[in-house]
Amino acid sequence: MSELNDNPAPPRPRRKRKSYALLILAAVILGFGIAAGTLYYVLRPTVLRIAVGPAGSEDLKLIQLIAQNFTRDHSSVRLSPITTEGTPESLALFAAGKADLAVARGDLNLPANAESVAILRKNVVVLWAPSGLPAKGSKKQPAPKIKSLAGHRVGVVGRTEANVKLLKVILKESGINPDKVTITQYATTQLAEMARDPAIDAFMTVGPLKSKITADAIAATAAARGEPKFLPIDVSEAIAKRNQLYEAEEIPGSIFSSSPARPDDKIDTVSVNHLIIAPKSLSDTAVAAFARQLFTVRQQLARELPAASQIEKPDTDKDAALPAHAGAAAYIDGNERTFLERYTDYIWGAVLVLSGLGSFGAWLQHYWKRDERELYSRHRDNLLDLIAKVRKAETAKELAEMQGAADSLLRETLDCYDDGAIEESDLTVIALTLEQFHHAVSDRRAVLATADPAEAPRMRALQS
Repeated sequence: MSELNDNPAPPRPRRKRKSYALLILAAVILGFGIAAGTLYYVLRPTVLRIAVGPAGSEDLKLIQLIAQNFTRDHSSVRLSPITTEGTPESLALFAAGKADLAVARGDLNLPANAESVAILRKNVVVLWAPSGLPAKGSKKQPAPKIKSLAGHRVGVVGRTEANVKLLKVILKESGINPDKVTITQYATTQLAEMARDPAIDAFMTVGPLKSKITADAIAATAAARGEPKFLPIDVSEAIAKRNQLYEAEEIPGSIFSSSPARPDDKIDTVSVNHLIIAPKSLSDTAVAAFARQLFTVRQQLARELPAASQIEKPDTDKDAALPAHAGAAAYIDGNERTFLERYTDYIWGAVLVLSGLGSFGAWLQHYWKRDERELYSRHRDNLLDLIAKVRKAETAKELAEMQGAADSLLRETLDCYDDGAIEESDLTVIALTLEQFHHAVSDRRAVLATADPAEAPRMRALQS
């Protein structure tokens, strides 16, 4: 009995099992939340703020139509128009980072980081005189030419300084000192006043070919001063070569009126692009998606607003005066990256993170259950010690106590297995050890029964 009392693993009450159900549930919820958040981040629409103005302008109407179309089609990129008082305020918001996009003419003082995304239209220069320019010392000059403008006054429709700058470029390239021409600007609401002003010898507008403002200005001057004579810009090619912001264009005959024909034949002129611009830092993916959506719905937009038919793709040449944004160029040139190409780095990063989390979870589980693994090791060693003690047992009572201790060790070992602290291979080891233990008990009972015949009936009862 004294040897049994020295057993390093006395029987102990069954240990209460640890439960990790709440921890597993929390991990599942966390994983689901991360996955849902990632999916929302990837699939959520990108909203781009676009500055455009003034209120009531054709630019604002077009941008609002595009924004409505994108929203109706549940597009991946949406527009949020910011109505401004005009292009200067739009560019100020753009430069301050308060707008992601802006609508502006290409010959303005654009921010250094501005790049083109789309051409909304081409603005052409229209110059005309009321039935000939008055010459110095005479009332009429039959064949008006731009060179005839020296010493006279030109009325320019629109308050923007860009129109004045463009007129001076035309005059200079035509061999006229701009300082010898008086330029007076009129608002678009002052067309009648401009047409009736006898001091104005010629008129100029800058706008789309089918501009209502240009057509109205021509009609107003025709009514007040006689049928207009259009002035061709013969140096348009030279202007385009010297300044890439401008292009040589032709005004078709009868574009402003068919009866009478205004003009009666095609006329050489110059044009400047009216653009949607974006900062170079704006996401290539967002700009490419915006460009793809815009050019896909262009014809659909034109059915609702004819001005949309003038939308064109920007020049993607690297030496362009205003380079195309990398995202727009990728779409136009067919080099747009696929989903996997765009998100490969993120996918591999997520795999590495998940792998790291898995390894950390495994280590954490191993750490949490270290006590149970140590307990399993002690139970195994104690079973081996019991085998040695069985061989020295002197009575059936000692063998019964040892069997009780072995049963208790087995229960706690099974608890460890249920908790995941040990593997199935560890149970196999315990099973082999228990088998040896039972063999040892049977052998020892046989020995005790032989040594003491009086104990034989009790031994047979214990074995049964």
